[in-house]
Amino acid sequence: MISKLPKWAWIGSGVLAFIAGMINSIGFLGFQHQGITHLTGSTTLFGVAAASGDYQAAFHLAGVVGAFFTGCVFGGFLIQDSTLKLGRRYGVALMIESILLLLAVPLLHRQSNFGDYLASCAMGLQNGMVSTYSGAVLRTTHLTGVFTDLGIFIGHRLQGLRVDKRRVRLCLLLLGSFLGGAIVGTIGFARFSYGTLYFPAALTGCVGAAYSIYYHRYWKDSQETQPVVQSSEQAK
Repeated sequence: MISKLPKWAWIGSGVLAFIAGMINSIGFLGFQHQGITHLTGSTTLFGVAAASGDYQAAFHLAGVVGAFFTGCVFGGFLIQDSTLKLGRRYGVALMIESILLLLAVPLLHRQSNFGDYLASCAMGLQNGMVSTYSGAVLRTTHLTGVFTDLGIFIGHRLQGLRVDKRRVRLCLLLLGSFLGGAIVGTIGFARFSYGTLYFPAALTGCVGAAYSIYYHRYWKDSQETQPVVQSSEQAK
């Protein structure tokens, strides 16, 4: 049960889910017509392509899967812990994600598969960066877990069991944000094509920069200025 979820975590989760929704809609509307924020479909299509002897498609899908996995590895390397906590290097991870998305745009305009790889790596990085808080799983790049949790909560409620309302609100936030991002991404793609990715890239970079500024100017300073309380044994 979530005892308390800080405001910055609510805002960050919603923004990142919105970004993922935008990017995934652009992936489906792009020249390869596939999702890039999660791997279930890509892995299935890889199996289909391999079994069908379509090795060109299989190679491309293997690249998408490998890029996403690489992003997850990098996210784990940067954050170094599975528990959400203010003070970790989320700002650095977000700014790297922003750079990957920026680099993907001109490649996608040229219909280069490497654009998909960079965008997929960015989503892997984001998914590897955001993990858990007080036992609640935070996945901002796909909705399978969100729908599963909501279904479980409804089932528990029908049985008269207690439901964690904060977790329900968190699931609804992630669902609504991802869906909103998909809608905005679709509208943007119709007008700006792959240039729509500049918006989530800029948003990710701004969130990362804002987090880094807040951490270094306010939170870190407040931690350093707190008085150190010594035990009686340490004082001797």
